[in-house]
Amino acid sequence: MSKLHYRIGQIVPSSNVTMETEIPALFRARESVAPERFTFHSSRMRMKKVTQEELAAMDANSLKCAIELSDARVDIMGYACLVAIMSMGRGYHCVSEVNLHEETVKNDAPAPVVTSAGALVKGLQALGAKKLALIMPYMKPLAEKVVDYLEHQGFEILDYIALEIPDNLEVAAQNPLNLLEVAKRLNLTGVDLLVASACVQMPSLQAIDLLETQTGIPVTSAAVCTTWEMLRKLNLDTRIPMGGRLLSGGY
Repeated sequence: MSKLHYRIGQIVPSSNVTMETEIPALFRARESVAPERFTFHSSRMRMKKVTQEELAAMDANSLKCAIELSDARVDIMGYACLVAIMSMGRGYHCVSEVNLHEETVKNDAPAPVVTSAGALVKGLQALGAKKLALIMPYMKPLAEKVVDYLEHQGFEILDYIALEIPDNLEVAAQNPLNLLEVAKRLNLTGVDLLVASACVQMPSLQAIDLLETQTGIPVTSAAVCTTWEMLRKLNLDTRIPMGGRLLSGGY
């Protein structure tokens, strides 16, 4: 008999409130078309301002979070801060995922680990995207690190917008539908995919499908890709009736 109940663990910056709303919203939407059911369990690491120093200090606490979540015997874990991973250096999502998984193994509760940074890379690859446009809330220096990280992974960033919001709660307070106007400021000539939010704290879920209609190209986000990658790691169907092309069931 196949398993029907799953525990989703999330390693969350202490000031992040969006990961615990958008990812459950996607899983709940999936529950409307599939039999599996999900519960959500978080462990937090301190971070209030999105700066290089706070991100590095926060990342150092992620191993403790992995141990705590493995105590709950979650089926999978998601590391919910894209820029924390990407600001630590090129390819760091691979290192982080291994280190976090090793903590669960040592705790006799092995669980696969997804980072939002790694999930975004894999989602973009699955969609066959090569030339990207990005919308990010970060200050310019961190936004440039995200651009460099993705270019190192083989993508070409043709245009991006950094909204330069340093306070993480202010990032979460953004109206996702504002992205419909923000996207109009991008030059999408030659772009084959728009990342509407390269940040799991900046809300975008309500805008994804609308942006696909507006732009005529695939649109995704860090949260959408994280959900997709979690479903893949759990060997579950990835079709969700919202969230753009990646969650259409074809990937």
